[in-house]
Amino acid sequence: MTVQSKAPARWIGTKGPDLVTRTAHRAWLMRQATGLFAMFQRAAINPTGGFFALDTEGNAIAPTAPSGSVRYLHETTRMVHCFAMAHLLGLPGADRMIDHGMAFLHSHHHDAAHGGWFWAVNDSAPVDPTKQAYGHAFVLLAGASAKVVGHPDADRLIGTVTEVLHRRFWDDANGAMTEEYSADWQPLGDYRGQNSNMHMTEALMAAFEATGDRSYLTMAERIAQLIINCHARAEGWRVAEHFHADWSVDRAYQGDPMFRPAGTTPGHALEWSRLLNQLWELGGRSHDWMIEAARALFLHTCEIGWDRARGGFYYTLDWADQPTRSDRYWWPCAEGIAAAAVLRQTGGDPRFEVWYRRIWDFAATHLIDPDHGGWFPELDDDLRPVSRVFTGKPDLYHAVQACLIPLVPASGSVTRGLAGGLL
Repeated sequence: MTVQSKAPARWIGTKGPDLVTRTAHRAWLMRQATGLFAMFQRAAINPTGGFFALDTEGNAIAPTAPSGSVRYLHETTRMVHCFAMAHLLGLPGADRMIDHGMAFLHSHHHDAAHGGWFWAVNDSAPVDPTKQAYGHAFVLLAGASAKVVGHPDADRLIGTVTEVLHRRFWDDANGAMTEEYSADWQPLGDYRGQNSNMHMTEALMAAFEATGDRSYLTMAERIAQLIINCHARAEGWRVAEHFHADWSVDRAYQGDPMFRPAGTTPGHALEWSRLLNQLWELGGRSHDWMIEAARALFLHTCEIGWDRARGGFYYTLDWADQPTRSDRYWWPCAEGIAAAAVLRQTGGDPRFEVWYRRIWDFAATHLIDPDHGGWFPELDDDLRPVSRVFTGKPDLYHAVQACLIPLVPASGSVTRGLAGGLL
């Protein structure tokens, strides 16, 4: 393994044009993206359906049970979404990946008896049959991205998941999605979460772009109003993660470290800053609070969440902004890169360019695996790769979007930019 210096760069140069306008930087971003696509295209196809997880060297993790590997809904759907981007780039073999994922969504993840999509399945049956808003957000995203590239099953998927969202998840009184149900749609507790609603906002915007149906955009705006303009603004631009059934903040919640970590998660604030910029653009720049919040979330998060001594974003903070999980994950840096790129386009503030360069410098030095490709998912306090929550090379969704979002206009999603031939 190549070992780099543990100290972050003391100086980030800003002379000359922005990086995203430079031919060499854009070519570097494209090489990074195509390398990621190539790694997953080579190794991820599971011949019995869906996709394999990849190990640290980028090879398929072989199943250990006769029933085959466990496939999670968010992983299957994200592969469809990502390879829709590969299709739009003109990369041969992308169509096979999209079709393979779409087929598995229908044949295995979809619950023909009760509707909706199972969270986790193997070759023969559901492993975790719960119906989760988080997973259903990515079903809608996969359908929207598949429609952009013309997949024949996209309209059916969008229509079916939209009906499920309205019937089962949407809380119209509060303007957000409820969280989790059993296979036969019995509520599993009173928990409400921002993570599922954040990704639902992303998916709803994608559905609006793909279909032109403004009701998707209206739902996205209502979610953002609740989670950000109401709660994050009241918390001094800290994104509350966990809520009670009445949508009051649950500061004491202790969840799992992967999807529902305790405290606040800087990466989600960075992700919201990008999504709010997109929502503001799609709404005709008519909601000024959105761009105000996007910029404030980004700058405040960089102030409290970035390790000034060693670089990288802490994974979680407590409500006094002190690190509780100090390991550096790959995806907050990926989201910070994408957010800095779009905010620089729409805001003009030179601080966004500084952060774009700083975060990429850290990612290129510490997160990108120079030996096997892909990104290390976790680094410890000494910036060495560890596997405490994630193993191997996680799905390419966050990393590949960090490479492609800076290359397209900030007026919409990356798929919209690529579909418009704007690269």
